[in-house]
Amino acid sequence: MSAIFTLAADSVGWSKLPSLPDKEGFASMFAGVSGGALLAAGGANFPDKKPWEGGKKIWYDTVFVLEKPDGAWQVAGKLPRPLGYGVSVTHGGGVVCVGGSDADGHRAECFRLEWRGGKLETKPLPTLPRTVANMSGALLGDTLYVAGGIEKSDSTSTLKTFFALDLGAKQPAWRELEPWPGPPRMLAVAAAQDGSFFLVSGADLSASPDGKPVRTYLKDAYRYTPGKGWKRIADLPRAAVAAPSPAPTLGQTQFLVMSGDDAAQLTVAPTEHKGFPKSVLAYDTRTDRWTETAPTPAPRVTVPTVQWKGAWLVVSGEQKPGIRSPEVWTLKPVATDGLPARAP
Repeated sequence: MSAIFTLAADSVGWSKLPSLPDKEGFASMFAGVSGGALLAAGGANFPDKKPWEGGKKIWYDTVFVLEKPDGAWQVAGKLPRPLGYGVSVTHGGGVVCVGGSDADGHRAECFRLEWRGGKLETKPLPTLPRTVANMSGALLGDTLYVAGGIEKSDSTSTLKTFFALDLGAKQPAWRELEPWPGPPRMLAVAAAQDGSFFLVSGADLSASPDGKPVRTYLKDAYRYTPGKGWKRIADLPRAAVAAPSPAPTLGQTQFLVMSGDDAAQLTVAPTEHKGFPKSVLAYDTRTDRWTETAPTPAPRVTVPTVQWKGAWLVVSGEQKPGIRSPEVWTLKPVATDGLPARAP
């Protein structure tokens, strides 16, 4: 299976859906599928001035819905509060939203969004054991795994926490599991593939002499298999902080780390930033190898992915520091015979 998939470098693999009805777009929305429709909710942007101009970050509570790929986005309703920078997955006909932050701080609440008969419903889920944002997570079977993040907006250290929630249980409850053996981290990429949960890259934090957080960019990666625990896998060729997550999967043995912050422009002025790398890395779970594959036309960070109608979607996100994009890009894997590959 690992050899029959490729990524097309042209429009055969990548295409656009209608852009979100917002000129700025949003970082770190919640996104998923319910009632056959695509939901995208919350997130944050700088609507007036950019951060280097003294602009203020604004969080949003709007929930948008796209009922068909060639349709138009509509406002479905609102989140319980303005919210972003959490984890979202599709499960059981709804979009599970976990943690995140707003203008007042980080949150522990979790809930499910459901689109039924043209109406949005919000249903509560068990609260996380602690407040956390900028974490990563992925769904393996019925179990949602959430790793890392930061506890407060002014944190100068990252979390080394690993939580699991069995969404198929009659009475779901969060469990804290043994964390990965490497450094704590935030803004990592999570993936669920080949019976395991993967945690790759991300950034650790420390305090500078003036007390401000300083990032250490990470290239290490880990595999967690239920019943077997953690195992370190091959390091990434480069850092991929805040790359689209959960990582899109191909077939039964591959997943993709698309773009992300590789630390190559840390000393570049914001106005001179050229955007995040177009590089796409494919990991093969059988060979434990990373391979450079066809680039993405839409390099983004702080952005959710969604599987919808046989394709993987990258919903809005950040194209340069402080600059969002309302675009929604879709990727369909292509088999080596040139025919569309069957989604997993």
